[in-house]
Formats: sequence, C-alpha cells, structure tokens
Amino acid sequence: MASEKTFVMFKPDCLERGLVGRILTRFEEKGLRLVAMKMLRITPAVAKQHYAEHVEKPFYPGLEEFITASPVVACVFEGPEVIRVVRDMLGATSGLKATAGTIRGDYSSSKQMNLVHASDSSESAEREIGIYFEPSEIQAWDPTLACWYQAPGEA
Repeated sequence: MASEKTFVMFKPDCLERGLVGRILTRFEEKGLRLVAMKMLRITPAVAKQHYAEHVEKPFYPGLEEFITASPVVACVFEGPEVIRVVRDMLGATSGLKATAGTIRGDYSSSKQMNLVHASDSSESAEREIGIYFEPSEIQAWDPTLACWYQAPGEA
C-alpha cells in the first residue's frame, strides 16, 4: 500500500501539560512512522504563514498569541492513510465534543487548546511540512517491525 506523510504539531498546551510523550507513544503504538521531529518556538511571522486562511478572522489574534506562547514540537509521520488515521486518533476539534478514547477526548476540554494540530489533506500536509522542515530533515527509513503492522498486499 502506498504510504503518505502528514504534519503533526504538539501545541504549547501539550508541552506545558507534559503530554507530548504520552501522545507521541499513541501514534507510535498505532504503527505510524516518525520521520522528522524538532522543537521550536513559532514566531508571529510563521504563525501567519501556518494559519494563513485564518489571519483575517476575528479569532486570529488569540490564536497567534496562543501558538507563540511556548515552544511546540513539529513532526512528520508516514504510513498508509496517515492523514486520516491521525485525524481520527485526535478526535473532534473541541475536546468537549471529542469521543472518549481519542486524544482530544481523553486529554482536552477546549476548542483552541486541543493539544495537537494535524494536516487535514495531502495538500495541507505538503504545505505545512514545507513550512517547518527542509527536505534533508525528513528521514526515510523502514523499521524492522514494519512487516508486523500490515499483511503483504493489504489495502
């Protein structure tokens, strides 16, 4: 099966609450391959680039203040249907509406402070990965256990 990449950002609230390890573990246990990761501080300029579609909306100033308040951890995960899989694992945008068992359902009670951002399409993933990573920072590798996550030829 073809593999795809997605961008995942552990937001400031995730770092401040000490949940990065727990949530990262859930993605790894699912069998998603971590191919890039770095901690950084988002500047207002990068926030405007990342959230370009929201810059003119009334809620944007609060969003920018939140996303620049503390460091984030930016990641790229790879795997079959990884964009959909990650978004399903996260649950609804609002932690109050997210189903128990999802990341937001288990750890969030806010719409804005919902711990993790993930790309919503292949186009978004490509754009967001390009904002945070140079091509040389993405590591192509095949874990030795990959054969135990899906049967050969499984679609």
